Amino acid sequence: MIICAGREETFPFAEPMGVGLIESAINLTKRCLFDKPDFILFIGTAGSYGKYNIFDIVESKRASNLELSFLSQDSYTPLDNVLESENKMVRNDTIVNSSNYISTNIKTCEKYNSYGIGIENMEYFSILSVAKEFEIPVAGIFIVTNFTNENAHKDFIKNHKEAMSKLTQYLLDKKIIR
Repeated sequence: MIICAGREETFPFAEPMGVGLIESAINLTKRCLFDKPDFILFIGTAGSYGKYNIFDIVESKRASNLELSFLSQDSYTPLDNVLESENKMVRNDTIVNSSNYISTNIKTCEKYNSYGIGIENMEYFSILSVAKEFEIPVAGIFIVTNFTNENAHKDFIKNHKEAMSKLTQYLLDKKIIR
């Protein structure tokens, strides 16, 4: 099953699950309860913490939920904040960070790289969490639309349409879709 976030980020071959951690978790849980898929592929856009360039495509089986306050040692969590799928098809070690907020301070965000976190996508951590609960292999394929800086939203808007087209072509080239 191929899924995506939704709203502006939809594909004709993917089922929208909702934007952010909460919507995507609720909707994917409902989907899994009533028609559990054998495999989940999440596709979408991402912001780069500096390691990846605009329109780079990143495959991942790992996600984190590290808030900016964690990086400045202003918070902690008793919860698992990094998850990994048992999926053997994806070998990329890039961790995708998820939050309901888009990062805009590149200096602060550079700290994510020291944790092996290369990009951010609002939904991926919740997708991995639900997949893990239902014991479903999962992977994510992301295209970078922006850097996590003060221009993040403006660049996302500017690059979004081309990114969606490039991501679709990538999926066609890899024979993931037809």
